[in-house]
Amino acid sequence: MGATDQTTTTPAEARGALLSRVEDRLSGLLTAEKSRWSAVDPRAAVPVEAVDALVSAGGKRLRPAFCLNGFLAAGGDPAREQVAVDAAAALEILHAYALLHDDVLDDSPLRRDEPTAHERHAAEHRAAGWAGEPRRYGEGVASLAGDLAHVYAHRLVGALSPAAREVWHDVCTEVVIGQYLDIRVAAERVADPELSRWTAICKSARYTIHRPLALGAAIAGRLDLAAPFEQYGAALGEAFQLRDDLIDAFGDSSVSGKPTGLDFAQQRMTLLVALAVQRDDRVSRLLADQNGDGAELGRLITDMGVRGEVERRIDHLVEQARSAIAEAPLSPGWRDELARVAVEVAYRQK
Repeated sequence: MGATDQTTTTPAEARGALLSRVEDRLSGLLTAEKSRWSAVDPRAAVPVEAVDALVSAGGKRLRPAFCLNGFLAAGGDPAREQVAVDAAAALEILHAYALLHDDVLDDSPLRRDEPTAHERHAAEHRAAGWAGEPRRYGEGVASLAGDLAHVYAHRLVGALSPAAREVWHDVCTEVVIGQYLDIRVAAERVADPELSRWTAICKSARYTIHRPLALGAAIAGRLDLAAPFEQYGAALGEAFQLRDDLIDAFGDSSVSGKPTGLDFAQQRMTLLVALAVQRDDRVSRLLADQNGDGAELGRLITDMGVRGEVERRIDHLVEQARSAIAEAPLSPGWRDELARVAVEVAYRQK
């Protein structure tokens, strides 16, 4: 049914081999760009270095992995492997673009246990005593680096077929619209669980799992997998985002690599928060208090049962994802692998 030969390699081994090529592609592109612009002037390489610092810091590489899952599970032609590798690399650089901008919007001080780009460059400006405002400079560098990452991502997908290009355009559009809705709903303090859910799906869920899977399958020419991959990806993508919300609210920053409680501080209307606001006026008051106690808010959300409700929602979504993939026209090996990955993604600690 259009899957890789399971007699010679396991799904995880096949994906791992292509992920290694993705790492080489990312490193090669960014190294070449740093060299190119450093030759003009060392300053010209700074935005490239900001992109490289984020990409090189690691991360889960979920988006490239799911793109390659889609390609390999669909039985992609080895002659198209380089297209899939480039698309997977493009998704990782697109993720860097989103993170660079997101950290500015959230005023986040840390990313992957390191100062964020805007914080790092603001500190450089401040230490050097340059003209202007350090914060604006730092945010400017991070924003421009994000724009550059977007350009690099588009450069990597030049060989996509028309069908695959449509998926690429969808993911690029959705992440921007979702991010805008995220800050708009927070600014208005709209406590609408359904809107919060849709914003999370648009901002994160689709571009993390659903669209990468669909992109990989489209590169392989398996458009018949669009429906089961959407069912699986939509459910698992939402579970991924809900877990992210719980990690932000209750996780260990030494494990997650980012500050705990940032969504509370930024008054982000995640599903977790939107449900809590609707149930107790104290939540709104704590959110409105700029000096509010995030730990107290977390205890309140837990005590009223919202945290448990979100955990149960994750359980339900994982079962939905596993059921969808169990019926997909894939080899048993790939159905098992995607079912296993669903549990790994939904119940992670960082």
